Amino acid sequence: MSATLKPYLICVKRTLEAAMCLENFSSQKVERHNKPEIEIQESPELLLNPVIVSRNEKERVLIEPSINSVRVSIAIKQADEIEKLLCHKFMGFMMRRAENFVILRRKKIEGYDISFLITNFHTEEMLRHKLVDFVIHFMEEIDKEISEMKLSVNSRARICAEEFLKRF
Repeated sequence: MSATLKPYLICVKRTLEAAMCLENFSSQKVERHNKPEIEIQESPELLLNPVIVSRNEKERVLIEPSINSVRVSIAIKQADEIEKLLCHKFMGFMMRRAENFVILRRKKIEGYDISFLITNFHTEEMLRHKLVDFVIHFMEEIDKEISEMKLSVNSRARICAEEFLKRF
């Protein structure tokens, strides 16, 4: 982990730990309904202030807490067009399989690359610190994965160009 990444991840981790104080809260409008308040946003008194933790203008995390849910949206660093394409394809691949990742949302928040939704039911059946650790681990690994994919694409492109240019 780089020297600049560690304080950023520690700040995100501490903010998530503070935002994960979730409780079971039924809907105020419909009896026997319990939906994530951050998603439906019917009662502004149940929503807390959103927090943006930013490493730079391209790499940031939006944490939106409410009484019974937390939505975490992550913008991943994309330095060039190849990284943008790889990130878009990889995030699309993951979001299409969101049912396998319990806390992953199918639809991202505008301006971010991927979103997680953690509800009070998730914190009741899973350990809170493990959920936070999963998000932090995801943030660590996604940069590595995209960098490895970029190296792989570049090496394959170089080999293809060499083979193509042997004919001339």
